[in-house]
Amino acid sequence: MFYFEKIPLLGFKNARTQPKGDVRLVYKDPNMQKHYASVTSTEPISVQTEDKAKKHRYVRKEGNCNVVFRHVPEEWLLFVTDIFTTLVEIRWRVMFLIFALSYILSWLFFGILFWVIALAHGDIRDQNNDPCVYEVRSFTAAFLFSLETQTTIGYGFRGMSENCMIAIIIVTIQDVISCFIDTFVIGIVVAKMASARKRAQTVGFSNCAVIQLRDGHLCLSWRVGDFRRHHLVEGTARAQLVRSTLHATGKIDVTYEDLVIQQSHIVLVTPTTISHRIQPGSPLYKMSLSDLRKEDFELVVSFTYTDDSTGMLHQTRTSYTPNEIHWGQLFQEMIRVSRRHYRVDYTLFHHTAKVLVPLVSAEEYQLKKQRRPSPRPSPRSSPRRSPRLQRPMDLLKPPAVKVELVSDAVVFADIPAFQTDKGNPDTLSPPKDLTDPEL
Repeated sequence: MFYFEKIPLLGFKNARTQPKGDVRLVYKDPNMQKHYASVTSTEPISVQTEDKAKKHRYVRKEGNCNVVFRHVPEEWLLFVTDIFTTLVEIRWRVMFLIFALSYILSWLFFGILFWVIALAHGDIRDQNNDPCVYEVRSFTAAFLFSLETQTTIGYGFRGMSENCMIAIIIVTIQDVISCFIDTFVIGIVVAKMASARKRAQTVGFSNCAVIQLRDGHLCLSWRVGDFRRHHLVEGTARAQLVRSTLHATGKIDVTYEDLVIQQSHIVLVTPTTISHRIQPGSPLYKMSLSDLRKEDFELVVSFTYTDDSTGMLHQTRTSYTPNEIHWGQLFQEMIRVSRRHYRVDYTLFHHTAKVLVPLVSAEEYQLKKQRRPSPRPSPRSSPRRSPRLQRPMDLLKPPAVKVELVSDAVVFADIPAFQTDKGNPDTLSPPKDLTDPEL
């Protein structure tokens, strides 16, 4: 959409007194976020860019889900039905307020009952009457008797008599209810102190994730560590890519894609780097560095483990946005070996170092590796034995001699190079010059 806009000159605020200004042609596209305008040579060039709306995290860095439920059907009924979990999840100050009110209201309720009993029996009007409860002649005395009974203080001034069976039944019911309240309060406090959320705060993830080369493959890695000395029994790591798509109608689709993790079962004694190999089938396989900066997803990682001290199951979560995934970096080594121990330096837990990593996607990197020519062996002729390398015994081998036996009495006097054997006249021996050991 094109339109003309008149540029006022500086120093003239009134439209009647200002001189004629320049007119420029402005192009405005409602579907684009940038406006471009043709300006004069004397006007400074400026481009106004509208920033994108900041997108909220699906899972916060501390692990809490950024989700609020509204208009839940029968919400209060659900909280009351599971009152134990509700009291464990609420804040400490709210829990203390509820517990204090539970004690005070119970004391007040039974104090009113004792005051009504004393009023009906005539203990308040007639001071000489045998009372149901000794020294209970007013509402204040009845409230103090209820408090002393439930907390088992027993100052010795107020006590039950045998004149009213209804008062004895009320005291019995109050004792039973006080035991239930004490048990409930102690159980809630212990469960809240041993909550998995508190233990999850001692297991942390690195502030960022990295993409590096490992064994010839691009890998997405992050680090997890336990900050306590009491180590974990066993843990399982998991990672998902969460994408939220906003349609024009206002509908939001949230999709989840699992990442395959190498060595997902971990005994977390020392800080461990968890890796996901970017290979075919991975959501990051066709994603380069430039594509990563344009993506709009959230990497949600979790670590579920069992504590060896309590035997309880815990889970720690965090998330990484594309800006928190550093391409071409690796985590610094934080484990050192001494004479007696393995020393872990947690000051290097979040530190990374830059390394050389190709900026292309894992798919393109694998294709380039396959296209790279492999070194071929140079053609060689078949090995031949050199005449110089022949064994000396091959040169000293005596030639074969064919002899015809004419008669047993014939002496081979005309063969000077050989001598006949005395024991066997038909056997010949090689000459002495060939059997010399010096040769």
